[in-house]
Amino acid sequence: NWQKAQKSKAKCQAKVANQRRDYLHKLTTHLVKQYDVIIIEDLKTKNLQKNHHLAKSIANASWRMFRQMLEYKCEWYGKKLIAVDPKKTSRICSKCGYNS
Repeated sequence: NWQKAQKSKAKCQAKVANQRRDYLHKLTTHLVKQYDVIIIEDLKTKNLQKNHHLAKSIANASWRMFRQMLEYKCEWYGKKLIAVDPKKTSRICSKCGYNS
């Protein structure tokens, strides 16, 4: 029974992983085809995971895989990917550009 349960659990986890990978492929392909320049924030996920309420969700989001897919698809399609330092990025006003 334990081995059957382990196989069932592995099957479910593989299905979820495949669904996540498929979604990321579709999303990154859409972004790369639609935009010539993509700018992302170079976040450190370890620092974000210090918030215990969000740690599981952040770890489960597979941001690293998303970035890797964006990088190689930008190379394939000849688009530009820019990683921005996260310092003060969320403090700049989107309308007037004031940096508080």
